[in-house]
Amino acid sequence: MKITLAMAVFAPALLALPAFAETATLKIPENLKPPAGNVAFMKGQAIGTQNYVCLPTANGLAWTFHSPQATLFVSHRFINTEVHKQITTHYLSPNPGENGTPRATWQSSLDSSAVWGRAIANSTDSNYVAPGAIPWLLLEVVGKRDGLNGSNLMGWTTFIQRVNTAGGVAPATGCSEAAQVGSTVMVPYVTDYVFYRAEQ
Repeated sequence: MKITLAMAVFAPALLALPAFAETATLKIPENLKPPAGNVAFMKGQAIGTQNYVCLPTANGLAWTFHSPQATLFVSHRFINTEVHKQITTHYLSPNPGENGTPRATWQSSLDSSAVWGRAIANSTDSNYVAPGAIPWLLLEVVGKRDGLNGSNLMGWTTFIQRVNTAGGVAPATGCSEAAQVGSTVMVPYVTDYVFYRAEQ
């Protein structure tokens, strides 16, 4: 299986996150807002890739989404320097709560607890989503797993938003010939993930 990197250089580097309090002022499409009774409790910036595989479709060959692969960070000031702390990893894995159905996964870097999310809404509204960026999403948590010694830092999560996306869109070329079937491409992207919990 051939693996290529879609972009040799990805301009958006690790950027300092705004203070979490600013999440309340983030403009979100109405269809991506969690139900009433859920409040944001954590936000991280993800840097990674959206991975695609070249597969046959009803209309020929096309890049088909396979999985995400990213690391989430938070940032804070330390001795006049912006320090970035890894908080979770993000990938695709079997959800034990759905008999192994593959779902987007966020695993805590602090205690290894994890949650699985199912996308329930998306937006490509140009008032929010930048050109050439993957859609914004709202995901509902459909599986959870405790971490080390029964701790569960991720266990509060009820919904997750993917917002402020840049990059990640499948290439327009490279998947048109039979010899390319099975090839994969990893497209760099950055985004913010906002995690919600039930209001106390």
